[in-house]
Amino acid sequence: MKGMNPIVAVLAVIGGLVVLGWLLRVTFSLIPLLILICVGVFVYVLIQNMMAKGK
Repeated sequence: MKGMNPIVAVLAVIGGLVVLGWLLRVTFSLIPLLILICVGVFVYVLIQNMMAKGK
């Protein structure tokens, strides 16, 4: 890191923060969809188990 231009280092940190903010925004926007999928899978497995016990 010796001889690295401080302006380049500052721009790299700012770019990293921008990318991290974008990733967090995408992640939090997908959480409701992920919860809905998990509930659907849980209900499906529950129904499959109830059908298997009814045989």
